[in-house]
Amino acid sequence: MTDLVAAMGPAFLGTRLKRLGERMQAGAAEVIAEAGLPIVPAQVSVLAALRSGPQTIGQIAESIKASQPGVTRIVGQLKELGLVESASNADQRKNVAALTPSGNAAVAVLAKDIWPRVGMAAQELFAGLQGDFLHQIAEIEQALSETPLSLRAKAAILGGLTLREWEPALARYFRDINAEWIEAMFELEEADRVVLNNPQEKIVNPGGTILFVEAPGLGIVGACALKPDGSGAFELTKMGVREAARGLKAGEFLLEKVIERAGQMGIEELYLLTSKKCEAAIHLYEKLGFVHDAGIMEAHGAEYCRCDVAMRYIAG
Repeated sequence: MTDLVAAMGPAFLGTRLKRLGERMQAGAAEVIAEAGLPIVPAQVSVLAALRSGPQTIGQIAESIKASQPGVTRIVGQLKELGLVESASNADQRKNVAALTPSGNAAVAVLAKDIWPRVGMAAQELFAGLQGDFLHQIAEIEQALSETPLSLRAKAAILGGLTLREWEPALARYFRDINAEWIEAMFELEEADRVVLNNPQEKIVNPGGTILFVEAPGLGIVGACALKPDGSGAFELTKMGVREAARGLKAGEFLLEKVIERAGQMGIEELYLLTSKKCEAAIHLYEKLGFVHDAGIMEAHGAEYCRCDVAMRYIAG
């Protein structure tokens, strides 16, 4: 049968490495059992950490790069086996774990017999590989410490964000995406309904445009419009990103493209209306060149009940 985990390639790397680790530990467990030790491979790293002397749970966790709850559980198991005991450190203020005489004897067997044999067996596995496998593992661990896999996955999607132009078939995305965030934070007003239900008539036909952002695997996740107000100025309006796409920087991608399009259209005055409740959006607007403007507020702020922030774009 096909090995599904192997066939899925890098996407299943964590599962495959876990499987490999389990097979390696199962073999090591047999070697440990043959030596007559009452321990399992998962406990060995804690014993190794205590070779240098008594340590707190936090010190052990840092030493073996494991979670404190996990280390606490293993220390408890080793205490039940009589290999580890509680003690106090030099200043008597912190409880530490320390090896018992039986623990020291077990570690001596590990160091003299188990680790060399298991190490040589593992080295034999590496012999036919290109490059230093352990060094490669260390590099992967360091890379994950600097940027976790979850952020790398988001960055991969970010690199695949694409811009979609307005077409009537996308009207429902414009309506639904904006209704989602407005209803989550405020209430849909009549001014919202008029625009969301008639984007072609209210935005596109008078000379404006609507742009969308699409993410791989998620489809259309964001929308934003450039709406002429009849005076020669344009309002950047109805910008929203689906909750499922938060964290992908789809909003920043879209806003950059909309500002770029405004420049291509020769728009000389671009403004927006929003609410203080939209803190993240306001921060993004400020980052990309919008400034708070009392004149815009006075001229257009009454268009929405929720509006208490008005901003004007200043080209950098």
